[in-house]
Amino acid sequence: MLKRFFLIAFVVIVTIPAAAQTPTASELLRRVDNNEIYSTIEYEGDIIIEYSGRRYVKTMRAWARGNTHSFIEFTNPEDRGTRYLRRDGRLFVYSPDTEEVMLISGHMLRESMMGSDMSYEDTLDNEALSNRYDPVLSGTETINGRNAYVLELTARRRTESYPTRKMWIDVENGDVLRYELYALSGVKLKEYSLIRVETIDGRRFPVEGEMRDLMRRDSRTRFVMRNVVLDRPIADSVFSQRNLER
Repeated sequence: MLKRFFLIAFVVIVTIPAAAQTPTASELLRRVDNNEIYSTIEYEGDIIIEYSGRRYVKTMRAWARGNTHSFIEFTNPEDRGTRYLRRDGRLFVYSPDTEEVMLISGHMLRESMMGSDMSYEDTLDNEALSNRYDPVLSGTETINGRNAYVLELTARRRTESYPTRKMWIDVENGDVLRYELYALSGVKLKEYSLIRVETIDGRRFPVEGEMRDLMRRDSRTRFVMRNVVLDRPIADSVFSQRNLER
């Protein structure tokens, strides 16, 4: 009986720490990348902007390949025919009003896209965070009733728009429940909150969230994705100048 007691006690001592083992900061960040980074994506979306007491709804269709190619076409009446093409490191916008194409580059990439709280860089970014930031696990906190790991990220390159980030990652399922984006000075620039996740092809993918640009007063933007298709081939013609100017 005594021998059996010691055997049970040994099993408990050995197995409990293994089950409760906390992942490293690098493992957590890779888990986020595995869920959210895609080779290709196609979806329909809504951008719902609340600014200074007014509400604007924009609808769109979007395609993207890796972190180099993307195409967005707006379909709501006010913006119908406005199209964005990103290819070979350059971003172009076509305006149906002027029937002209304009290059968006440099500091303009950090400006608001279509009056939202998201910049052009925010909407087009698909590069793995684990390739760009050094993470530190600073503890755990509760976010909206969910237990979350807190990661603090420091950029490896001086060219990053957000030199530091803070992320809250769901302990149970790895969802990014919230993140904050900071300037080099330490000023908090933006806040993001997750609203909804869908399981797509075995991965948990965020399809609805809210962004707040803290430099804009009384402003928030909700981004909703529908009919999401991940990691399926997209024709080169989608990302062509002809498709932009048609």
